[in-house]
Order: sequence, then C-alpha cells, then structure tokens
Amino acid sequence: MKTSMLAGVLAGLLVPALAMAQSPIDGTWKIDMNQVKLPAKSDVLVLKDDMFRCGTCAPPYEVKADGADHMVAGHPYFDTVAVTVVDDHTVKETDKKNGRVVATTTTTVAPDGKTATFEFSDSSDSQGPPVTGEGTLARTAKGPAGSHALSGSWRTASYRRISDNALSMTFKEEGGSLTMHSPTGQSYTARLDGTDAPFHGDPGVTSVSVTRSDARTFVETDKRDGKPVSVARMSVHPDGKTMDVAIDNRLRGTHTSFVAVKQ
Repeated sequence: MKTSMLAGVLAGLLVPALAMAQSPIDGTWKIDMNQVKLPAKSDVLVLKDDMFRCGTCAPPYEVKADGADHMVAGHPYFDTVAVTVVDDHTVKETDKKNGRVVATTTTTVAPDGKTATFEFSDSSDSQGPPVTGEGTLARTAKGPAGSHALSGSWRTASYRRISDNALSMTFKEEGGSLTMHSPTGQSYTARLDGTDAPFHGDPGVTSVSVTRSDARTFVETDKRDGKPVSVARMSVHPDGKTMDVAIDNRLRGTHTSFVAVKQ
C-alpha cells in the first residue's frame, strides 16, 4: 500500500517536470563558418556585347550592362538591376526594390581567370542593418569567346567576414509549436503537425510548415504562394551543443549544409 502511494506521488511530481523539460532545439544557435558545405552547382554568367545575363538565377534575367537600372520580373527581393563594368576584370551589380537599393555586389576576377573575389551588402530581407561579407569563386567553365572575364561558370568556394546578423537564429518549442526569430527580422510560430503558418520578414517566403521527425530532428519547409522554395532539416546532437542543418533550395536545385553551435 505504501509502495503504490509513493509511486503515485512520484508520478505526480515527475509529469509536470517532464512536461516543462526544455526542447533540444530551444535557444540561440550560431553557424560555424568553418563547418559549412556550399553547393556544388555553378552559377552561369555571361557579359558580352554590353549585355549581362544570369542564366542560373531563379528566374534568369538579362539586362544591359550600362550602369542604369533595368526592370526584371519574377524576383520578390528586387525589381531592377544595374550592372556596371568597372574594368576588364571587375563588375558591380546594384539591385533595387521600389527605387531603394537592397543589394550591391562587386566581383573581381583574378588575372589568371581561375578565381574571383566578391564583396556584398544585402538588405533585401533584413529589417535592420544589411548582411555584409566577402567570398571567393572558383571557375568551373570558361565563358564565350570575346566576353568579359566574369563570363563563365562559377562555384562559390568560400565565404568570409560574414556579419553576425546573418549567422544566428533562435528557437523555442512550446505547446506543440515551434517559434523562430532571427536578427534580420524573420520569424514564425508553426504547429509541429505540418500545417502552414505565416512566415514574417522575408519577401520571398510567405508561409512555413514544420514537422518533428524524432526527438531531436525538425524539418522546416519554406513556401512562396503555397509552393516549397526550400526545405531545412535540423538535427540536434545528443550533447545538445551542436546542430546539423541541411538545406535543399528547391528553386535553384542546390544543397547546403552547416553546423550550428548553441550560444
């Protein structure tokens, strides 16, 4: 009799404790840039006869490379593109939306033509300071004869000096829902049953759905007008200190993975 009563008391104490246990994904996570695997797919660019074309952009676009703003369609982050040829190895692109500059990228091809460096500033989906950084490109194919040095196929080889506002995200699981927010202003609260919920702060994502495939793994599907644009699988390690994240970009057909560290 005493044993059963004690068991009942312990059960009553343990149930609330278990219900209040912290989810493994709770907290702020920061991307470890030393553990990032970038997409293997190349970007295809052609700058020739005063015309610039991004063949692998989603959707592709072509504008005159005269430094003036030119309208492009189908891009939620920008509506005009200006391409300026600085010299025979350097090109600057300026993207605007509703007349406001939202992104700039300056790319310089090395003298041997095998690599290139780029610097960028991007506020197209940031409600605060822009995301800034630098990186390197590796050539995977030459451009057409008579074209600018930038022409050809390029794979992003590395990023460096990425601003902190692009590297962290905060999660909280509570009441059967997962909440996320980031320093650049993106956020959502979604039920963990796969139903769609509003995604805030990103002009290219209108809704999100989240499922939990096991105790430590969550799958987030970002959507635009009901169609998936990317799928992220987030798996927290048993130590609770690191998390593997794998992202499939459905629009461009690319795969990126990285390790995030709990702060």
